[in-house]
Amino acid sequence: MKLGPSLHRIGSDIVAVYLVDTSEGVTVIDAGLAGQWKELTAELSAIGRSLADVRGVVLTHGDSDHIGFAERLRRDHGVPVFVHAADAARARGEESTKPEWGGMRLGATAKFLWYALTRNGLRTTPLAEVVIVDDGDVLDLPGAPRVISMPGHSPGSIAIHVPVADAVFVGDALTTRHVLTGATGPQPAPFTDDPAEALGSLRRLEGLGATWVLPGHGTPWNRGVDEAIREVEAAAAAAR
Repeated sequence: MKLGPSLHRIGSDIVAVYLVDTSEGVTVIDAGLAGQWKELTAELSAIGRSLADVRGVVLTHGDSDHIGFAERLRRDHGVPVFVHAADAARARGEESTKPEWGGMRLGATAKFLWYALTRNGLRTTPLAEVVIVDDGDVLDLPGAPRVISMPGHSPGSIAIHVPVADAVFVGDALTTRHVLTGATGPQPAPFTDDPAEALGSLRRLEGLGATWVLPGHGTPWNRGVDEAIREVEAAAAAAR
């Protein structure tokens, strides 16, 4: 799916992966589920690219539904994978957390689990090697992605601002489709380690000016960062 001149999405509102395509090559933002590999290669072919054009993968955090095919790209194609230091051990499979699931609806939860199951979500290969990033880093990758630390969902959650795409990729710092309830619109994401910290971290995006706010789960949002933050805060307040 083409969202803009340099911006593409693969996957769905359940689990999404993004591509930034510039004259310098392709940057992949998150790596979804292992079984989305075919969608990656199909989208690259559709835009006249190949795996040889992928210069790097930037992970918003180290959860299994965001690292899916990253190790395959690194191991088989020499593509470096970037992750914040605080989530490096999680991405390497050395540690995991068990955050509360919270509220759920049977149909939406079953759809999420089925989607993950049918795309090898239970067979994720951890990263054998990662490149560490920190807050404020501007990476030498297509689109010059800038790292913004967003702790809360996980200690090393980050947002990735790519001005050439007029976009900020937020991973699970927020969601526009709650995978456990099916509720739509900007709101706090489930499976969050520290919900209060995650909500506070959103303020780090204020004034960024990006039109696109792109979560790991849900419909792409194109009404600006500040409006997305306002709606997440309203949803959080309503849920108290």
